[in-house]
Amino acid sequence: MNKFLIIRTSSLGDIIHTLPAFAALRRGFPGARIAWVVEAAGKDILGLVPGIDMVIVRGEKGWIRKIRGKDQITLDLQGLIKSALIARLSGARKRIGFSGKNLREPAASLFYTDRLEGFPEDGHIIAKNLRLLTKLGLDAGTGEYEFPIVIPASLDRTVENALIELGRCSGQGIVLCNVGAAWESKRWAPERWIELLMKIRKEGLFYLLLWGNAAEKDVALRIGTATGTPVAPFFTVPEVLALIKGSRLVISGDTFALQAACALDVPVVGIFGPTNPVRNGPFRARDRTALFPLDCHPCYKRTCPSAKCMSAVKAGVVAGLVQEILEENA
Repeated sequence: MNKFLIIRTSSLGDIIHTLPAFAALRRGFPGARIAWVVEAAGKDILGLVPGIDMVIVRGEKGWIRKIRGKDQITLDLQGLIKSALIARLSGARKRIGFSGKNLREPAASLFYTDRLEGFPEDGHIIAKNLRLLTKLGLDAGTGEYEFPIVIPASLDRTVENALIELGRCSGQGIVLCNVGAAWESKRWAPERWIELLMKIRKEGLFYLLLWGNAAEKDVALRIGTATGTPVAPFFTVPEVLALIKGSRLVISGDTFALQAACALDVPVVGIFGPTNPVRNGPFRARDRTALFPLDCHPCYKRTCPSAKCMSAVKAGVVAGLVQEILEENA
């Protein structure tokens, strides 16, 4: 077994959650050729991960030719019909995936030649990803997760210079507030962010509002105007990773910034609503999670007419968690 094709095309947070499985695969087969199929948005993350022999961007010219190979083993860590089709399209004789019982789209399992026996999903998604490697004879592991992300010093300098322009003084710890999320149901209301920032302001710290698209930037500007908090300029994905790595604390909903902070061993306060923090959230004992579980939790719905679960998370509760982490990591 010396050729592998990892299939995890999106999203950015899910790519982060797949990195420990890649790291374990590389440790188990140090001389193997490992390729990874990803959407264009995730390419920049994988560009910071040593040991991946080829990053193949789905949809780019020639990508199908690049994934082809009968003598390789595909690992579908996405578990959707579209990713299972990529595995089949690769022509690999051995295609490993999860049982239909553990897939959001059970029909995807029909495209695999080897399926992991079904199991109860009562742990983190990272542990689930690692479990798939047992089909290769590797230990699923119970210790620390490895995220082999290497951020160049040049990115650190770029981010540092941008923050100086925003008024950050040397030595000020960064408290990063990520106000957006891809799912509408995961977004905390601007009014909650405003209330939180008014409660947690503390001398010697630099508070910064992070956003990911034009709509989120508008929200960040509204919060920034109300609280006097600087709004981050546009940062590329690698620059965001450098920013997070240099932060003292990240406050975020269940989205890429949270997952990246966990991967980079930066303390976090996660704000959760429709998703289960046991499965998607922080996994270190020092981190905190704000959640008000309703009868419908977790629903994993991208939109919700009431958004009761997120609105039920009060700013005072989050402020208390922030204070705990800042005191413990002073």
